[in-house]
Amino acid sequence: MARVELGVEGMTCGHCSSTVENALRGHAGVLSASVSLEGARADVTFEPALTSAAALAEAIEAVGFDATVLAPGGAARLSV
Repeated sequence: MARVELGVEGMTCGHCSSTVENALRGHAGVLSASVSLEGARADVTFEPALTSAAALAEAIEAVGFDATVLAPGGAARLSV
């Protein structure tokens, strides 16, 4: 089990954050996902054998938002 924090840009309302959360929860290997509209962040717990942080960011991109994998402390580590 692994955990990743993703920065999510472009969310403007609760529907946006729900869309991102549903996309993450529906992704193979995701155990839990929560999205903060105010913090522009997604916190995801996943099985690394089934998916990766980059693939999770791509799932967010697929529903129309910009995503960045964040390193501890909130610094950008990987952008897709």
